[in-house]
Amino acid sequence: MPNPNDWGVTPTTQRLLEHWRSDNFSGPRPFFCQVEAVETAIWLAEVARNRKQYAHIFRHLQEANRDANPDLFRIALKLATGAGKTTVMAMLIAWQAINAARQPNSSLFSRGFLLIAPGITIKDRLRVLKPSDTDSYYRTRELVPQDMMIDLNKAKIEITNYHVFQRRKAHSLNAVGLRLMKGWQNDDIEQLETEGQMLQRACGDLLQMKNIVVINDEAHHCYRERPDTDEEAELKGDEKSEAKENNEAARLWISGIEALKRKVGVRAVYDLSATPFFLRGSGYEEGTLFPWVVSDFSLVDAIECGIVKLPRVPVSDNSVNSATPVFRNLWDHIGKKMPKKGAGKSGELDPLDLPNELQTALHSLYSHYEKEFAAWKDVGIGVPPVFIVVCNNTASSKLIYEWISGWEREVDGERQNKHKGHLELFRNYDQYGNRLSRMNTLLIDSQQLESGEALDSKFRDMAAVEIEQFKREKAERDGAADAANIPEAELLREVMNTVGQKGRLGEQIRCVVSVSMLTEGWDANTVTHILGVRAFGTQLLCEQVIGRGLRRQSYELNDKGLFNTEYADILGIPFDFATEPQDVVRTPPKPVTRVYALKERANLSIRFPRVAGYRTELPSENFTAKFGEDSVLTLTPELVGPCTVRLEGLVGEGHDISPDSLDEMRPNSVAIHLTKKLIELYFREPEQDVPYYLYNQLQPITRNWIKTCLKLTGGTKAGMLTYAELAGKASELIYQAIVRSAGSDGADIVKAMLDPYNPHGYTDHVSFITSKQNLWETRLSHVNYVVCDSDWEGEFARVVEGHPTTISYVKNQALGFEVPYRSGSTPRRYIPDFIVQLDDGHGADDPLNLIIEVKGYRGLDEQIKSETMKNLWVPGVNNLKVYGRWDFREFRDAFAMEEEYDRLIDELAGNSVGHAPVASQ
Repeated sequence: MPNPNDWGVTPTTQRLLEHWRSDNFSGPRPFFCQVEAVETAIWLAEVARNRKQYAHIFRHLQEANRDANPDLFRIALKLATGAGKTTVMAMLIAWQAINAARQPNSSLFSRGFLLIAPGITIKDRLRVLKPSDTDSYYRTRELVPQDMMIDLNKAKIEITNYHVFQRRKAHSLNAVGLRLMKGWQNDDIEQLETEGQMLQRACGDLLQMKNIVVINDEAHHCYRERPDTDEEAELKGDEKSEAKENNEAARLWISGIEALKRKVGVRAVYDLSATPFFLRGSGYEEGTLFPWVVSDFSLVDAIECGIVKLPRVPVSDNSVNSATPVFRNLWDHIGKKMPKKGAGKSGELDPLDLPNELQTALHSLYSHYEKEFAAWKDVGIGVPPVFIVVCNNTASSKLIYEWISGWEREVDGERQNKHKGHLELFRNYDQYGNRLSRMNTLLIDSQQLESGEALDSKFRDMAAVEIEQFKREKAERDGAADAANIPEAELLREVMNTVGQKGRLGEQIRCVVSVSMLTEGWDANTVTHILGVRAFGTQLLCEQVIGRGLRRQSYELNDKGLFNTEYADILGIPFDFATEPQDVVRTPPKPVTRVYALKERANLSIRFPRVAGYRTELPSENFTAKFGEDSVLTLTPELVGPCTVRLEGLVGEGHDISPDSLDEMRPNSVAIHLTKKLIELYFREPEQDVPYYLYNQLQPITRNWIKTCLKLTGGTKAGMLTYAELAGKASELIYQAIVRSAGSDGADIVKAMLDPYNPHGYTDHVSFITSKQNLWETRLSHVNYVVCDSDWEGEFARVVEGHPTTISYVKNQALGFEVPYRSGSTPRRYIPDFIVQLDDGHGADDPLNLIIEVKGYRGLDEQIKSETMKNLWVPGVNNLKVYGRWDFREFRDAFAMEEEYDRLIDELAGNSVGHAPVASQ
């Protein structure tokens, strides 16, 4: 619905939706798929739940949950890897938490959240969902308006991994102590902690709340296996082991949520996953979509719209005996030649015995990697592209790792280098067989994570700066005591999580060889090449592994407003898709700057009102209107569409078409239509009938406006004012003229209505990150920089800084200062450019707060914004008499800005208090 008031959601939800859809974000705005997923959850919770026509949807979802989630009601949101599931989680939390803070008695919302991840790696990454975190998504990605952060901070958020639901031993007694505690009567002692103790450990402060919201990340690990089936018994070997592990993990995960529901209640369960499919052993066919999925943004969709990299897979080769390209499904050709068991059971294997096809595949993909490596270096990206190999077991991964990077063996009690590695850029040894100070290739598997074998002392010594940085970050998060002694496994996880990040432990890692742990949870964005060395029985697994390489390296828009094309080259993974070739544009990441309020400049803080609307008290009769330059509406083909169109066929004569039928509409008919629209939009009281009796008073004003203020160009017609959008905008201009006339005699007819939750804001809370390079370092602002969207803004900052009357000023970015206005019948919010506090002759104790708009092109919408500021916002705030004196001006000539500003200050010094002068030209 075009009018937000008809959406059927709370005012808080409406504000958030408008913010996500249309706010002027400093960085990338939320993707449409993210907004769509959150809107689906909101629609189900706030709109559809209590409407009978949608009851069948909830019946379907209840039936879908019945077998796999018998005691829970889950809703799944499917978003492709790289489409931003973490951002969606943040949006869900903001929606729930802010509504709950403003409506504490509502049964729809909660301010308590339990986020459950499948492992430690993902759990640590999700800390950005806490509002207090340094890199909180709510601030760094501007997902929540500044004035709503106060309510968001009331949320309680616990982030954990599902393993904590495992009930631990209730004591640490040895056999002798246990017999002593049992006593001579051999009394039973509780061996495991109770359910309540487990929840207290896992959920902490959340147990003090009621009806919390659970968010499952990578939720395909959470389900209860289908009743009356025993799929595990039908499987053999590795498949049976995999099914058993899947079911044990899923059972533990869902049992923990069920226990939480019994203890404190669960308001909602939201599942986030790129692949919400049942796993092998679940009793359902592997790869079956969870039936409670309500929003689906597939990997193919993400590829087609450019949100992720474009994967390239083999489509032909020069092999003679293969019906399909050999490297498309490499495992079919090498599987029987690879180790069947893990490294612990396979003994000492020779890396030189890798199958021929695998070695050729490695060399082929590496050859292209060399070119990509050189291209990244040439454009100065600063970190290398990453090549990953995903293997079936630890024996295979170790073999391939050693073949790529070199290997050592023990000879006569000493470690000796046997090979320096086949791929030069990935070697961990120099030409003389000595270990390099920093690793180029990393081996990752569960055993290595536990033991930390992949990190030696030389690596730790050479990476001392990065390790110290990690220790400082850990000290801030977990306390200095925990940071003092970091286990090797934790350091290895840190290397893994920071691959491709400048100044961090994993910055220069070029190749990662892994077992299947890379199927999820790894968000490196520098992967350009993937080699699969395992079986891929379903498209589910193909999508999971390919997803590791599809996260974009750059989200900067090009001059066409689109993402530049990025590729990921893939061998050994039989993923089905189709795409067209695109040119590659490699974009180095831009340096970022933190923009924030300086504590030492607290004296330059500016307070501003948060206006939610306006109340006007117009005289009940004898309406008049004061039309000015900004009352003019110029109709152009840009506003209404082409007015002369040439039509031609393949043969024959062409002809022109125009909207000539509108010529039959007389000006009086247009005036009747506009007058009715004006009354319906601006003179109707809530819950009252439309006062059409005002028609005779308003119709002469409307006719006069059409006669004097309507300009027709490019073949446009007056009858086009009957278009709903144009009629609304014309009515707005007429109404502004009526308000201006009523207030011209000094009457306080306009009062600003403030936000009841946050009536005012301050510059003190400004804090965000920007990659823009056009920055003005301030001297008279509470905030350290002005982030210039244009050179005009930089010029204005220079002029204001140099003027002797300036007390303080601030660029309105991440400030939360917004002006409500109407564009036709649609309520919108306008964000002016600057607030300047200046001494206009009343002294520094009574400054004038001047709102400034720096604008080149000025269309109809900008015209309406200006009229709203001059006729409603400025007089409405001044009439409150609690926020000082305010005024509004526009600057439209960048080359005469200094002269205009000098004239403006001279003019303001002579103005009377509380009146809004006409904008400068």
